[in-house]
Amino acid sequence: MKYLIATIICIIATFTVACAQAPSFYKPPVKLDDGWQVSHWKDHQIDTTRFIKLLEQLQKNTHQIHSFLLIKDDQLIVEAYYDQYTVNSLHDLRSVTKSITTLLMGIAIDKGFIESIDDPIFKYLPALRPQKDFIQKKEITIRHLLTMSTGLDCNDWDKQSKGQEDRAYKKKDLLQYFIDLPVAHPPGTIAQYCTLGQILANEIISQAANMPIDAFAQQYLFTPLGITDVEWHHTTKRSNIPLAAKRLYLTPRAMAKIGQLMLDKGKWKGQTIVSAQWLTLATTPQVKITGIDYGFYWWQIPFQVNDKEVVSVVATGNGGQYIFTFPSLRLVVVFTGGAYNKPEDKVPFSIIKEVCLPAFMNKE
Repeated sequence: MKYLIATIICIIATFTVACAQAPSFYKPPVKLDDGWQVSHWKDHQIDTTRFIKLLEQLQKNTHQIHSFLLIKDDQLIVEAYYDQYTVNSLHDLRSVTKSITTLLMGIAIDKGFIESIDDPIFKYLPALRPQKDFIQKKEITIRHLLTMSTGLDCNDWDKQSKGQEDRAYKKKDLLQYFIDLPVAHPPGTIAQYCTLGQILANEIISQAANMPIDAFAQQYLFTPLGITDVEWHHTTKRSNIPLAAKRLYLTPRAMAKIGQLMLDKGKWKGQTIVSAQWLTLATTPQVKITGIDYGFYWWQIPFQVNDKEVVSVVATGNGGQYIFTFPSLRLVVVFTGGAYNKPEDKVPFSIIKEVCLPAFMNKE
């Protein structure tokens, strides 16, 4: 894996030929009945050498990338699968599910199920009440859930935190456990990565719309996008995990549609699915988590290429699940992977910086 990363970083330095033949093992994207327009990278007048070398390295080296897709100007131009994965394989999105929750929340607001993200959470959870500290906790709003700033002792990246995700899944009543967590900070003052807050956001959507979250997502998001192959699962064997806590399984092409929806300000094929106003708010930095700008379950990550900086709006998931969107370049890049809880899940960042962005930014 270290060799693969080093090879990616050296691609620009070691390969300067501007035009080369695609490797024989690589097959360009095939047009399917899924709404995607496809084309060959050679039709985009870009330096394809980086892509060719990358695909060769991914083909012959051991790695934990399962898929790599690139969409430029609404067309799927690069698509590759590894480790028995195919175009039809559903993949565990892990925390990319959080970013999709943001879309569902925007739809719920657009359709009037939820009045405002500044409403207190308990307005939509009539049967759920904390056993103590209600005066403080009643100040928690939906906005605080979306920005991971509830103030409760919930930090997935701190094993000592009582709300740490793996500890919480062992509890009998996950939702009650979350709202019973100790108050560590006033709401809205400190942002810490907290999966339980996103689970509660899903539950609020479900209760406000009076329908299960999977049914809501299918009716208002996936069906309009032409996505029919969807599953919701969880890795835990416990049977009483609420549906709101389960993760999405989608194909990489479906993930790419989410990215394209973001680029097109909530529209797919001319149809508005979620309002542009909501997406603008959701992708505007609201807080910082570990020093990185964070909106509503979407990260804002800058990339430096030569003397230029481009900011990506990114959905991320443990193991190497990513939807990178670059609005200024009309570019979407999707990865899935199996590097769970390993530093190798960051390899896609090197691919973005050393392969994808130079091909298009140099063109600009």
